[in-house]
Amino acid sequence: MKLLLIVFTLLLFFSAKPILAQSYDTEVISAELYSDTIQRTGKLDYKRTLSLSFQSSGYLSLLNVDEGGQFAKGQLLASLDITELKEQKNSHYAQLMQAKREVKRLSRLMDDKMASERDLDTAITQVETTRAAYQVAYYNLEKAQIYAPFSGVVLARNTELGELQSPGRPALKVAKLEWVVKVALTGQEISQVQLDQKVKVSLSHIGIVDGVISKIPAMASDESNLFIIEVLLPKLKITSGMVAGQLAAVSIAFDSDKFVYRLPIAALVAVDDNGKAIVIAQSPDNSDFKQYSFDVFQLDNDYVYLKANRNDEPLKIMTKGWQNYSLGGQ
Repeated sequence: MKLLLIVFTLLLFFSAKPILAQSYDTEVISAELYSDTIQRTGKLDYKRTLSLSFQSSGYLSLLNVDEGGQFAKGQLLASLDITELKEQKNSHYAQLMQAKREVKRLSRLMDDKMASERDLDTAITQVETTRAAYQVAYYNLEKAQIYAPFSGVVLARNTELGELQSPGRPALKVAKLEWVVKVALTGQEISQVQLDQKVKVSLSHIGIVDGVISKIPAMASDESNLFIIEVLLPKLKITSGMVAGQLAAVSIAFDSDKFVYRLPIAALVAVDDNGKAIVIAQSPDNSDFKQYSFDVFQLDNDYVYLKANRNDEPLKIMTKGWQNYSLGGQ
């Protein structure tokens, strides 16, 4: 009895093995236009920041903004004590008027042969020199006041009222009232996006907002070898809780004019030495499954995209269990 039980068990094992070995799934894959969605995490930032400083030295006498404060385009933000600059401008203006009168006087003397042409040339040169000095003084007076070049917000204030300012030393750092998200893409991904392309951006405290690609660099970053694009958020204004450096999820959907077979990654048997994908597909006469090699267009965590043409016939691909099929004596 024990011997019969052993024989019966062995018969069941050998009869079940081919069935298990032939367990596989297939799927008919048609050629389609390649499309995908790039999912990346970027950082919220201001579209444009600017450091504002005075052209001239002097004591700060007026400061209309502080850190975090917003301002409008053309608004007076800060000013120096301009008493000395006004006097310099007036002095150069008086010298210019005197130089012009001297030219007129010498011109009259030239008519009476009482002045030389050399004297007149010297007087004309003095007019031009004095005019240049007056224009510089006028320019310095204008630059003793800082007007807002755009509507924005103050990021940093580096000075105090009554403090002596030096030319070129930043007094205020401001940002334009426009947000962007900076996203790093690979060389392959950068070729699939374009300027003015619409994207979706997810912010933790706001939700999903519309964005548009406003900047695509010509070169990769030296540090990361990635391309840092900018996604403009045109409808998003500065609100409480929004800070530069905040993380944002960016979704970029795109289409192409290339046709591919989109296979589940599980259908990929191997990649040969030439970089071609090896899959198990049914032969054209529908008789049996065989190994075929295809050029790879793209590869991600979920799918392998095989190069195809518009009119290529659908493929019946073994998507799962191809290991069992080959073990079954293919």
